[in-house]
Parts: sequence; structure tokens; C-alpha cells
Amino acid sequence: MTDKTPFPLIFALWGAGLGAAAQYGKVSVIFDMLPDAYPGAGAAIGFIVSLVGFVGILFGVVAGLVVARIRYRRALLAALWAGAAVSMVQAFLPPLPWMLLSRIIEGASHLAIVVAAPTLIAQLSAPKDRGLTLTLWGTFFGVAFAVLAWLGRPLALSLGLPALFAAHGVYMAGFALYLSARLRALPDEGTQPPFSLVQTLRDHVTIYRSPRIPAAAAGWLFYTFSFVSILTVLPPYLDAEVRTLIMGAMPLTSIAVSMTFGVALLRVISPVRVVEVGFALSALCMVWLWLSPGAPLACLALAGAMGLIQGASFAAVPYLNETPATQAQANGAMAQMGNIGNTIGTPIMAAALAGMGYAALPLLAGMAFVGGLAIHLSLGVLRKK
Repeated sequence: MTDKTPFPLIFALWGAGLGAAAQYGKVSVIFDMLPDAYPGAGAAIGFIVSLVGFVGILFGVVAGLVVARIRYRRALLAALWAGAAVSMVQAFLPPLPWMLLSRIIEGASHLAIVVAAPTLIAQLSAPKDRGLTLTLWGTFFGVAFAVLAWLGRPLALSLGLPALFAAHGVYMAGFALYLSARLRALPDEGTQPPFSLVQTLRDHVTIYRSPRIPAAAAGWLFYTFSFVSILTVLPPYLDAEVRTLIMGAMPLTSIAVSMTFGVALLRVISPVRVVEVGFALSALCMVWLWLSPGAPLACLALAGAMGLIQGASFAAVPYLNETPATQAQANGAMAQMGNIGNTIGTPIMAAALAGMGYAALPLLAGMAFVGGLAIHLSLGVLRKK
């Protein structure tokens, strides 16, 4: 525990998180350019994007268990160097099978970073600043995707795909160098159980039976299901004159609200309560969008409400879990549930829209927000018992 927060180090860990998010985003923003690099690959091109997410679905909790055993500093630095090396290999545009293999390795690197970095941030932050620093961490995906859209894609368009991959590799290596010099290991918590398949399965059961360790992740599943799917399917229902403006403003509104109102609320009520408020307000916004389809103010209000969920969910991890080991397990569960939500949200929403039309959007998303609120309230009751 510390009385003073080392903000330069916190920002560096957040910067490492931006690099982890870019492991997703760098391919997403140039997806339409990949068929030129891999002609004849057909549907296999999609795996270049999705393999990182599949690794997260399969091994999210495992990553939390592994990182806790090999220690957080060591895991983070190894993941950053691995990410840098993989990006440099990708800069040569290797044959498709090798590119797909590199994405699997990148998925493991991504998982280690998103488990180790927030665990370190929680331990390095003073208690009074933890809400701020973990809310900052919660913006890493949105900020990284915005930067890649503004800078990464133009770089690829002007200098080619290798330039984008190489730039990402240099970025990851730079943060690995800085953090290796500045970051100290957390105090040892004692001997961890030996890593084995049987022990891993037992740990999965222990984690998901707990009302504390998976609580933030349980809500995160409903959040990611809704956030990605809404941003994907909403544009056709917006007025063409404001469509681009609103779709660009929604992620920024979400980040702005989480860093202002969200941080302010975290100083007076618990992170779990802030998440519950966010889910409740998001559900009300879906009623607004049901009554006024595509209303710009309703879209921005929804983005702001979801911003409360975004930041406070990460702050809830150390609030509910005192030790770095259980925080790493919780962050691993967050990664697993987040990847599941990201993966299933858009296909389910698109299928519902095809069958029911616009009404499916507020109905399905509203049910997801109510589900997120209900799961948090239910786990809160179990924790009291």
C-alpha cells in the first residue's frame, strides 16, 4: 500500500494498455486492406482479427492464474517484449499461416498485459486515487481505437501495412524499456500452488463460485455485449446529417463522463454502486431510444451512462478483492467475459434486427443492461450473506 501515487508510472502502465488494445485495433482499422496483402485468403482473413479475441475467451482466467504465479512485473515485461517481436515479424507480412500463428501469440501477450497492468495500477495507487487511476485504465480501448483511426490508418494508407505493424512494435518495445527501468516487483505474497491442469480447473471453479472475484466480470459481460453491438448496428438508424458526428462523439462522451462524473461518484459511493447506477441509467436511455428512435441526445446520454460502467467496473476489482492474486484472477475473468461479450454481441444483435427491425435494438440492449444491474445486485446479496 502507498500514500502517494506515482502518476508518471501509472500513465506508463496505461500506455502499455494502449499498446495491448492496439493489438486488436491495428488490424481492425486496416481490415479492408488485408485482402490486397493476402489475395485468395477469403474468409480466413477474418481470423486475423478474431484470433486475439478467441485466445481471450479460452484463456482469460488462465492468464490471471499464470500472471499471479510468475509475478506481475515479469509477466508484463515479457508480454510487452513478445508483443514488440510479433509486430516486427508481422511487418514483413509473413504467409497467412504464420500471420495467424503470430496473432495467437499476440493474444497471449494481450491477455498478460490486461491482467498484469491493472493489478499493478491498483497496488501502486494511493487509496484516494485508485478510483481515478483505474477509471483512466478503463479508457484504454476507446483511446487506442481513436488514435489508430486518426493516425494508424493514415500511416498504413500512406506508407503501407508494414509501417503500421513496425510502429506498433517500436511502441511496445519503448514501453518495455521504460517500465523495465522504473517498475518494481510487488511484494511476494508467498508460494502459489503448482500450476497444473487439475489445479487450473479447480481455480476456475473457485473463482466463479465466489461472489467477489468474478463480480466485476459478470457485469462486464453485459456491458461489452451492449457497447460493441450498439456502436456497430446503430448508424443506419441515425439521421445521415448527424450520423458521423454522433458516432464519433459517443465513445468520447463515454470516456469524458467516466473521467469526470464517474471519478467524482467514486469518491462518495462504492465502485459497485457506480456500476449499478450506470446500468440503470443505460436501461432508461434504451427506453428513450425506443420512444424516440435514433434521437441524437438519447445516443449521447446512453454513451455517458455507459461511461459510468466502463471506469467503475475496473475500480470494483480492487474494491472487492484485497490481494494482488485475487485481483489478477478478477482481471483475468474480466478479460474472458469481455471477449465473450465483444464476440457474441454484434451477431446476436444483427440477427435480432433482421427479424424484428429497429425495436430489437432497445429491447435487447435494454434487457442486457437490466441483466447487468440484476447480476450485480444478486452478487451483492450473496456477499452480505
